[in-house]
Amino acid sequence: VIRHRDVRASYYGVIDKFRLQVSEQSQRKALGKKEIIATLLPSAKEQQQQKEEEEKRIKEHLAESVFFEQTLCQPESRTASSGPSLLTVFLGVVCVAALMLPTLGEMESLVPLYLHLSVNQKLVAAYVLG
Repeated sequence: VIRHRDVRASYYGVIDKFRLQVSEQSQRKALGKKEIIATLLPSAKEQQQQKEEEEKRIKEHLAESVFFEQTLCQPESRTASSGPSLLTVFLGVVCVAALMLPTLGEMESLVPLYLHLSVNQKLVAAYVLG
């Protein structure tokens, strides 16, 4: 049993090392040894009190900083968005038109052959539209 007799708040967090040596009772030669590291921690009640005090300080600090920021900052004027951009609408119309064009291999079409799209091109248009 190891007891710390001089417990003070200033010793919290201090790291101590203890060495245990195992030997036979009749011989002085050590069979093994092990170093154990121990740290003095405050009790649960003391930790709770410290946390409450720290939270109280943080809340006071935040209240002061929020008040300070509100007095210094000026409200920004933001323009409301009127809807989708012109580029987005144009891209949507192009994708819909691409999906309406005939697929490669369709012979019965009045559309010129260079406007026939492959299945992969139509998949890309559908993905962009979606």
